Amino acid sequence: MENQTLTGLLTRIAGEFPSRRAISVSGKFDLTYARLHELVETAASRLVSAGVHVGDVVALVFPNTVEFVIMFLAVIRARATAAPLNQAYTSDEFEFYLGDSESKLLLTSKEGNASAQAAASKLKIPHTTATLSEASAELTLSPTQSESNPDSVTKLTNEPTDVSLFLHTSGTTSRPKGVPLTQLNLAASVQNIKSVYKLTESDSTVIVLPLFHVHGLLAGLLSSLGAGAAVALPAAGRFSASTFWSDMLKYNATWYTAVPTIHQIILDRHLGNPEPVYPKLRFIRSCSASLAPAIMARLEEAFEAPVLEAYAMTEAAHLMASNPLPEDGPHKPGSVGKPVGQEMVILDENGVVQETQINGEVCIRGLNVTKGYKNNPEANKAAYQFGWFHTGDLGHFDSDGYLHLVGRIKELINRGVKTFQGRKFHQLRWMQSFCPILRLLKQLLLEFLMTNTVKRLIVQSFQEKDQTLTRQRY
Repeated sequence: MENQTLTGLLTRIAGEFPSRRAISVSGKFDLTYARLHELVETAASRLVSAGVHVGDVVALVFPNTVEFVIMFLAVIRARATAAPLNQAYTSDEFEFYLGDSESKLLLTSKEGNASAQAAASKLKIPHTTATLSEASAELTLSPTQSESNPDSVTKLTNEPTDVSLFLHTSGTTSRPKGVPLTQLNLAASVQNIKSVYKLTESDSTVIVLPLFHVHGLLAGLLSSLGAGAAVALPAAGRFSASTFWSDMLKYNATWYTAVPTIHQIILDRHLGNPEPVYPKLRFIRSCSASLAPAIMARLEEAFEAPVLEAYAMTEAAHLMASNPLPEDGPHKPGSVGKPVGQEMVILDENGVVQETQINGEVCIRGLNVTKGYKNNPEANKAAYQFGWFHTGDLGHFDSDGYLHLVGRIKELINRGVKTFQGRKFHQLRWMQSFCPILRLLKQLLLEFLMTNTVKRLIVQSFQEKDQTLTRQRY
């Protein structure tokens, strides 16, 4: 059971590395694994005492703070479902997401969030704040400061089938779909991430991405905690280019993961205002959008570390494929690497597996993959066919088994002459043939403009195009 639940894995890690640093709040304090475990257990018991039941959905609206980490882990320890939300949402957006997830409680920092609170009030959802002032302090939950009853949590056994995380797809081509992820899904994904990047208790990272997305949550935070590694949270609660490298040095970081836009910001700062010294990194990871080969090369040259591009989506609890570490094989610019910890095939519209170099739909199955969208039988019928989950992405494997993406089915269709029905790939092949040309033109233009003063605008524009032509989702 331990290896089939995220909470079981984290409990084991806390027992193995009680005195090691787990979480650091930059410039403030550190939490050891033993202290983090204690805080999570106490918070979970308070949630249960306050009336949170098994299966209840609890919305979390926080910046990247230690309170978010504790309360997220406490919610799933209580066998409830955590639903992290973007704190920048409008009241209307909060109302949709809180209602669609059927949230029973809203958790925020002590500063609160006016838009989220207004939406929660309208839906008659109670609101509680969480505060931890220092490592040795008591976690304060207000206004529901219930007495902690350790027995209330001790009696709870987390099951692999517990729905622990509820997120929505980005909804760029349709209404956002609710994605429930179980303890088993999360545990499997953490193990996959740990294995491909060989994360251990000797590793350390600084969180760059928001924790309401699976990229930051799974790849940055939970995979590190599941390995006994250390995680640092920026003092501002979000990424800051001005403090990033000082945090990386202070906390002896060995790697970081980010999206291409942030990689570009980090590279720009290096070119314009280089640091006196940089940490020795094992690798740099890029995911959630296509990384231009020219940017990859410059990152590797600047920071003397391999840049590993990966492929992920919410429905797979993040990671699906990744380029390997140098000792395990080459990393190929323009490819998202090899499948990690799950089965992956390229299928045509009839469910026939395609040979190498032949484009089709990327399909997966594995312990990390969601069993289906919430209350959406139509979407489930379309996504689960022939015994596989259909990602909606088009691509092919090369002769070395590396995956190359060429686009999204729906987004390519919207640009086509004919209406796409039933995954008829032959209507798209003429469009696919232009993708290599577009990629080459993009790379040549990037090379030419890299030293120009409008570099950032051009790169950002190409990245936006990439998210349309080759969209790698969170």
